[in-house]
Amino acid sequence: MTEQATGAHHPQPRARSGGAPSATVEHLTGAQSLIRSLEEVGADTVFGIPGGAILPAYDPMMDSTRVRHVLVRHEQGAGHAAVGYAQATGKVGVCMATSGPGATNLVTPIADAHMDSVGIVAITGQVASKAIGTDAFQEADIVGITMPVTKHNFLVKDAKDIPRTIAEAFHIAGTGRPGPVLVDIAKDALQARTTFSWPPVMDLPGYRPVTKPHAKQIREAAKLIGQAKRPVLYVGGGVVKSGATAELRVLAELTKAPVTTTLMALGAFPDSHPLHVGMPGMHGAVTAVTALQKADLIVALGARFDDRVTGKLDSFAPYAKIVHADIDPAEIGKNRAADVPIVGDAREVLADLVQAVQAEHTGGTLGDAAAGGYQAWWKDLDRWRQTYPLGYDQPEDGSLSPQQVIQRIGQLAPEDTVYAAGVGQHQMWAAHFVDYDRPATWLNSGGAGTMGYAVPAAMGAKVGRPGSTVWAIDGDGCFQMTNQELTTCALNNIPIKVAIINNGVLGMVHQWQSLFYNQRYSHTTLRDGNDAASRPSSGTRVPDFVKLSEAMGCVGIRCESPDELDAVIAKANAINDRPVVVDFIVHEDAMVWPMVAAGTSNDEIMAALGVRPDFGEASDN
Repeated sequence: MTEQATGAHHPQPRARSGGAPSATVEHLTGAQSLIRSLEEVGADTVFGIPGGAILPAYDPMMDSTRVRHVLVRHEQGAGHAAVGYAQATGKVGVCMATSGPGATNLVTPIADAHMDSVGIVAITGQVASKAIGTDAFQEADIVGITMPVTKHNFLVKDAKDIPRTIAEAFHIAGTGRPGPVLVDIAKDALQARTTFSWPPVMDLPGYRPVTKPHAKQIREAAKLIGQAKRPVLYVGGGVVKSGATAELRVLAELTKAPVTTTLMALGAFPDSHPLHVGMPGMHGAVTAVTALQKADLIVALGARFDDRVTGKLDSFAPYAKIVHADIDPAEIGKNRAADVPIVGDAREVLADLVQAVQAEHTGGTLGDAAAGGYQAWWKDLDRWRQTYPLGYDQPEDGSLSPQQVIQRIGQLAPEDTVYAAGVGQHQMWAAHFVDYDRPATWLNSGGAGTMGYAVPAAMGAKVGRPGSTVWAIDGDGCFQMTNQELTTCALNNIPIKVAIINNGVLGMVHQWQSLFYNQRYSHTTLRDGNDAASRPSSGTRVPDFVKLSEAMGCVGIRCESPDELDAVIAKANAINDRPVVVDFIVHEDAMVWPMVAAGTSNDEIMAALGVRPDFGEASDN
């Protein structure tokens, strides 16, 4: 995988200072200026739908040989596709919509990108500048609506401002902590005649992301690593976004500290590496959760101490000192006070930290690590790994286990396959039972938890990485929210593969009702009626996902038996000229384990139903 594919480098718009060579000047419309600007910043794909206010921009886009437009079926699909494209390639994703409802349909994917720090630029048309504020037809204050969920946004009323605004939008979206940027352009600005000049002079006096960490803080962090007896490297999605995975591996192997990767960081450190102890969090591996609880030092890298990781915050990691490195200073100390705060890009932080730890080695002050690689700590960690491994039971009735389905997809998929998951039980099973050894091969909606993310995100990923196999792991509930984008895939030669983990219920909510609501399944059954025990025959499925998929131009396959599982997956992997949808009919009572109940301490983790781990006094402080 190239550095570009890992998100190491975002394409940067070229900006000139006062002393730079003179720019090329052309006379164009604002709409032509917009398309030219997109070409110059390196945008090669736009996911969108035309409409009245944005229509002027669609005419010159037809003539562009450098920007591909993918006509989606819903603006939410455009937004999630831009996010998937960005996550899979490391480039800034682009989506486009018209004013009013077109723009408001982008709010969910914009909020999703904001929560997960994904660099996208959303371009929306707006009613003519003189009509703004008059409740004109299809008017919505999309700048005001999205202000809480964007990194920055712009309202453009003058055609001459379009090149500079697009350059600034891409620069902001793709640098520092990545995030979504909205550019709302009035229709008359798109229609007006203007001069196009490139490169523009960007004017962002208040935007100066700190990428280089302070040397003193790095030295302090290295000293704490040298003094620790039970350290943990707590790795978040920022490590993937900065392209810091190679540096992370060097640090881990140098210190021999255990590594835990969050849901957004899967693949940042190989799952197969012996130093990897799993994913932390509400449904994290017992070893990863417990390692954080028992640690005396946590080195947090590009992570934000999310509530799903910490559990009850005041009981999280009670013995640990905290080194917190993040490019966004607002994250440091937000949830957990840091003993050593480090502001900087994860790649530069890790590179400097490696050098500082090596200096500690040379000086003979690395302590327990130098003496034996934290042998006592690893004795505990290995015991927990052996006693409480991830696993699942096969259904007694001979039906398909959802965990087995996902595990076999991962085992049979080609190398460098990209996986996009929806949200719910299938998301957690995909996190647990597929091995992620490379960055940017796991895409999901972590912070927002957006149902309907998987299919359009997989579409975007496949557009960005056409040479890679892309599997969307989706639930039957999630799939019914955005499956219309399969039509987009079929008509635009985007041959993704979709696994519907079909248990007939809203799985994660159903699980909570089983555990916390006395098995009162209020409105979580997706099939006809509320009898969760009823399994419809193939003639009464509503909807019939195979027929639905075929109607949208895909190959539809159904799998109901473990005996046919491998053959069905192999068939899906072999079809590369059309999208493939496999309806896996799985057992409805499977649950996600381990689990920390919401609002409780991570010390109360359950390895399985009725099984609370016993760590013994030897592992306590």
